[in-house]
Amino acid sequence: MTIAVVTSDLYPPRLRRLERKEASLHSAIVPQVGLCPHGADVRSVAMDRDTAAFERLFAHFAPRIKGYFLRLGVPAELAEELAQETMVALWRKAESFDPTRASVATWLFTIARNKRIDRARRDRRPDAGADDMADLMGALPGADAGADATFGAAWLTRALTQLPPDQRQVLDKAFYEEKSHSVIAEELGLPLGTVKSRIRLALVRLKALVTE
Repeated sequence: MTIAVVTSDLYPPRLRRLERKEASLHSAIVPQVGLCPHGADVRSVAMDRDTAAFERLFAHFAPRIKGYFLRLGVPAELAEELAQETMVALWRKAESFDPTRASVATWLFTIARNKRIDRARRDRRPDAGADDMADLMGALPGADAGADATFGAAWLTRALTQLPPDQRQVLDKAFYEEKSHSVIAEELGLPLGTVKSRIRLALVRLKALVTE
């Protein structure tokens, strides 16, 4: 199966090089595992949510997908995370597998490749900074009427308790301790992309709370 590589001038050169490298490695790896007959297990997952079938698929493909990411130079922890995300996608979207169009391996490695490209795009976004929090505080009820700072602080303290612990932790470090995303990632032993994602999700949730 040939993977088309997007070469739009809107893409930064580094991302275009990454996609070309991934397409090349994808083509080299998939034929090696594409002959494995796992279609019946995928059908069992799709039709019956068969956990035993999923465990067989996971045991076979997860290490290979992680190895694929490692060969692309992805850090080990992020490679593990992306491999798991790929297998979760299999569980959720098994019914979309069409054996007349691709083998299980080709289908799954294409999902894996897209997961990596999506993560690379997200990681290129700038850090959420003080302006994000300022915009949030400015949207609070009464903010434009001159409400005092203690009102905003009290609201934010209550709102933070409604966030999942992992999102609250990174938001505390980013805005109260004024640490960069890379420093937070190092302190918590997390991939940088995970830290960025948690902060973005936390800000989205806080903005939603403003309108409730």
